[in-house]
Amino acid sequence: MTPPRTGRHDREHIVGVALDLLDRFGLPDLTMRRLATELDVQASALYWHFDSKQDLLAAVSDRILARIPEPSAGLDLLAAARAVRDALLTHRDGAEVVMSSAALRPGPSRAQDVLRSALPGDVDDADLAATAVLQFVLGHTTLVQQRMHGESHGAASTAGALDDRATDAAVFEAGISLISLGADRARSRH
Repeated sequence: MTPPRTGRHDREHIVGVALDLLDRFGLPDLTMRRLATELDVQASALYWHFDSKQDLLAAVSDRILARIPEPSAGLDLLAAARAVRDALLTHRDGAEVVMSSAALRPGPSRAQDVLRSALPGDVDDADLAATAVLQFVLGHTTLVQQRMHGESHGAASTAGALDDRATDAAVFEAGISLISLGADRARSRH
């Protein structure tokens, strides 16, 4: 449900409405025109707050990633990766939005910061390792969300949905474990 209108729109309110539209209609149907209609403004009014649709999606991405809890001491990489994945799964097409923003706005993100903090202190290039883990999480979560979307529209079989979810979790954990193992081996060679 669209957050109630409180008078003049600000960036935070617009992002909230965009997230609501994302959840209801998905990324392909999150257009500036639809957002403007939902806000009862002209589409051009949105450009007072955002330079482009990609700028809006970057703000939506930041809001999605803001759901990642602050890392606690001793958080391991698998738990950190799960926290990132869970934040992405909170919103329809969340992984695709974040992936799009990451591709067009390179640099550190909240997700990378959380993943970097969960890496052992002796990793040679923590930024590179955190980026590799994030790219795995984004790719894996995008596949999961695509399957969920297909199932909801009858494009994919739902007969094995519970098995698929168990398999998805196992694949996710295996992927993070393999990345961790590779990092351990790289450290031991130096």
